[in-house]
Amino acid sequence: MNNSLFPEEKPVPSSLPKKEAPLARRVAPKSLDEILGQSHILGEGKLLRRAIEADRITSIILYGPPGCGKTALARVIAMRTKAVVEPLNAVLAGVTDIRRVVKSAQERFTTAQRATILFLDEIHRFSKTQQDALLPHVENGLFTLIGATTENPYFSIVSPLLSRSQIFEFKALSEEDIQVLLNRALTHRGRGFSGIEIQIEPEAAAYIAKFSEGDGRRAINALELAILTTKPVENTICITLPIAAESIQQKLLHYDGSGDSHYDAASAFIKSMRGSHPDAALFWMARMIEAGETPRFIARRICIAAAEEVGCADPMALVLANAAFQAAEFVGFPEARIILAEAAVYVASAPKSNASYLAIDAALGMVREGKSIAVPDHLKDSSYQGAKKLSRGIGYRYAHDFEDAYVAQDYGVPRSIFYKPTERGQEELIKKRLDTLEEIDRNAAESVQPSEEPQ
Repeated sequence: MNNSLFPEEKPVPSSLPKKEAPLARRVAPKSLDEILGQSHILGEGKLLRRAIEADRITSIILYGPPGCGKTALARVIAMRTKAVVEPLNAVLAGVTDIRRVVKSAQERFTTAQRATILFLDEIHRFSKTQQDALLPHVENGLFTLIGATTENPYFSIVSPLLSRSQIFEFKALSEEDIQVLLNRALTHRGRGFSGIEIQIEPEAAAYIAKFSEGDGRRAINALELAILTTKPVENTICITLPIAAESIQQKLLHYDGSGDSHYDAASAFIKSMRGSHPDAALFWMARMIEAGETPRFIARRICIAAAEEVGCADPMALVLANAAFQAAEFVGFPEARIILAEAAVYVASAPKSNASYLAIDAALGMVREGKSIAVPDHLKDSSYQGAKKLSRGIGYRYAHDFEDAYVAQDYGVPRSIFYKPTERGQEELIKKRLDTLEEIDRNAAESVQPSEEPQ
């Protein structure tokens, strides 16, 4: 097996990638300094950089969005290390391939005392059984694992493998990073467009950078398409803004309906409504809509926010959210976007109180802790024959028989131990009423004279 992820990339001065390879491959980074946007893990003095430079890599998981440099870093490691790198893609590989790598690693260590690094791209595609097959070999050090994934490893990789690996999170490239990447590609000695001068207008480069959404590979592919489809004039290809727009066309949204992007966008949406920021709520909702999220998923989040974040500060929020849920499901997209927007704006703009949410959790906590309270006899069901013989319902006072439909009596639980209304929105009125009722209860309790003890 070649000591490289790709045979043509062995660090020999005369070796250059084949001209048939995509531009992104031909201009791929050859050193740590050429990898952009990851200074938080590859900057001078950082742990991962020190380990690579010292050729002391331990098992690691590289986690981040597409096109941010995970595979590029693995190639750089392959060119620097004295170990033999065995590359596999989890989409195509299986347990049989792992067995082959294990056999090769054992033979290599026995005959030449050479270490092995297994680079497993898209490791999240491996099933639990396949990931478990790696464990004993990572554990005994037969090979070092470098896994690359776009999925959150804490959800997609088995815990035993995680505990034996260090996780390094890659960030999406900034627009400035992508513009640097484009300029490097145009001046790279191995770009494969010899004899032709290529120029790109600043507006065109900015457009590609913006619409690549942090994906360097997508940006380079768009640049290559622009170059290949533009006729040279006097041996010069000039990439203008219209050409760039045609080459990339639609803004890429990194959004997986079951992965990080899905839950992160939903989390940002709810937190924006909680934070009373309707504009941010609309933006994150628009992102979910554009990425293909269903009206039901979005409407459910609005209903949850209406109950949990607004509560009794504006009881109409839940009514409106529920109406939006039903209407959006009935109407469907594209018109449902208007219904959902109205509900999201209302919930985001409404006064906030989580008092009801805290109250039910406190009540559940008391029940779960086993603090049982017997139902007082006067509150028990008295609708069946013989109930009165058991003292069921005797002494209960019907509230509507009294002024303002209220009378002080024991309901088994003291007031104000769970529900503590705020002074925001409608809860200000609720608080005043409950404070008044509590005072009535207190006065009633104080007015009750203790019964005369028998002589």
